[in-house]
Amino acid sequence: MPSFDTVSEVNMHEVTNAIDQAKREMGNRWDFKKVDSNIEFKDETVILSAEEEFQLDQLYDILLMAFVKRKLDGRSLAEGEDSKSGKQVKRSYKLKQGIDQPTAKKIVKMVKDAKIKVQAAIQGDKVRMTGKKRDDLQEVMAFLREADLDTPLQFDNFRD
Repeated sequence: MPSFDTVSEVNMHEVTNAIDQAKREMGNRWDFKKVDSNIEFKDETVILSAEEEFQLDQLYDILLMAFVKRKLDGRSLAEGEDSKSGKQVKRSYKLKQGIDQPTAKKIVKMVKDAKIKVQAAIQGDKVRMTGKKRDDLQEVMAFLREADLDTPLQFDNFRD
């Protein structure tokens, strides 16, 4: 029987490239000249630091633009807490990897409510869809792409 896996993964190499691109963009912008600001990436966390709160928002916009240019989804960044130390304000964003349990249950419920003839099974941090026909699986893919979920989804391991 045909099947595929619904996953939420981020390519770490592309994230590193997007952060480097955002740093170059930050160096070219006139509003960041002579401003102590930085973008760091360590332990699957992106840390933005600047002198003012509005500069953090601008850094985040620059980072999102770099993500879009690298074909990464901005929803994979989960906002963390702000911290202030001296004249620096820092904001951290954790990268979301995998589908968490509530989202996986929501996906399974959505597919069952759509009355598409497939079986959805949660397997760790992914959801496996199995059906009798390939067309049903493609219909589920289109349905999930249109769904309003806060987690970016990819489809892999398609077996016929």
